[in-house]
Amino acid sequence: MPSPEKWKALEARMIKLGILPSDLIEKFIRGSGSGGQKINKTASCVYLKHTPSGIEVKCQAERSRELNRFIARKELCETFQEKILGIQSARQQAREKIRRQKRRRSRRQKNRMLDDKSKQGEKKQQRQKPNHND
Repeated sequence: MPSPEKWKALEARMIKLGILPSDLIEKFIRGSGSGGQKINKTASCVYLKHTPSGIEVKCQAERSRELNRFIARKELCETFQEKILGIQSARQQAREKIRRQKRRRSRRQKNRMLDDKSKQGEKKQQRQKPNHND
């Protein structure tokens, strides 16, 4: 369970962003996925909807309902910042970084890289001791 200080900090962040508790629709629904009988019987999954913006968040990260409420509000703040204010979150920056890493190199970049590799290979060839058989 999050401490009262963390709850107060989260509530302050929500108010700063303009998310009022009266604007939220909160429902507790049964979770899905692995977990067996326990997850199918308890309603620990939290559904939050911010009515003015229409942003919806569903959280089933933990077994505890109270912890899921906290995480759902935190995710709501992050998505609100991304969509409404246009501020990139750390999660979105990480996603962009991975996308850039996976991006295919251009033909020019690839040729330049291969030229550098062949030059490096030539340097290594010249470092070898001369062969006496010649």
